[in-house]
Amino acid sequence: MTELHKGVLELKEPNGLLNLFQLTIPIHQENEINFLEEYGAEEPVVLSSAGNLPADNNVKLHILLVEDNKEIAVFLQRELMANYLISRAKNGEEALDILAGENVQLVISDIMMPVMDGIELCKRIKTNIEYSHIPIILLTAKNTLHAKIEGLEVGADAYIEKPFDFDHLQAQISNLLNNRKIIREYFARSPITHLRGMASSKADIDFLEKLGAAIDERIEDHTMDVDQLCRLMNMSRTTLYRKIKAISDLTPNELINITRLKKAAELLASGKYKVNEVSDMVGYSLVSNFSRDFNKQFGMTPSAYVKTSDRC
Repeated sequence: MTELHKGVLELKEPNGLLNLFQLTIPIHQENEINFLEEYGAEEPVVLSSAGNLPADNNVKLHILLVEDNKEIAVFLQRELMANYLISRAKNGEEALDILAGENVQLVISDIMMPVMDGIELCKRIKTNIEYSHIPIILLTAKNTLHAKIEGLEVGADAYIEKPFDFDHLQAQISNLLNNRKIIREYFARSPITHLRGMASSKADIDFLEKLGAAIDERIEDHTMDVDQLCRLMNMSRTTLYRKIKAISDLTPNELINITRLKKAAELLASGKYKVNEVSDMVGYSLVSNFSRDFNKQFGMTPSAYVKTSDRC
């Protein structure tokens, strides 16, 4: 490589002729983006959902990169920013600060970092009710079985060894996000799927079971609203909205209504009650509204659902 390198400079010196060789080996591909020049910043730009983003970026999902190696962080940001909003942190402590103020859909974290490592960060996220729904991909140079088990034990959703192929990482990201989307959609259209079916961690299971019990307890009350639910869950309106939206892609009011309809499906399937009785039992004052909402949610009328349940 040195022999093929062009750019040899000959210098005349008193003691003879000297050759100076300058050999540069690129780390990345030939065409690179210079973030410092393009954005006029000391650090590469951090895209955040809290900033003033172009309208077409609003639909992008938000990924948090937690990596203390600047070159790896810049590389990942550059490769991912075409499809996702990207925020960056250099350790777990910075990552928790970002999570407190941003709506993050996925975390990619190195394990070995100063201040707070990836294992501790993963543990903090998966045991915190506000963040426990967020999928986490751990990146590490450790390739031992013990290291993998340690990452999975604290709730990591995927574990990728360094050096890694970017296509592999991209596939993991897509699979995790798409699988969550499929689960949410199935929950919404299936009359029999329970709330806890959307949980991806122990903290989420506990949260959804408590939420489901709170709604069931007052399901006959047609005045039940989000403020009541906040008091029952001992959560602020903002925190409850953010948590429910992240898990189910529904607003709290939408989740209350779907829970009413799922309870109605359960009562109808039992064969013990008529449609008008079930309507009243799940908090509907008008049977026509109940039938309309049931049909819209599950693609069949309550009467048709009863016949389907009878055949099963």
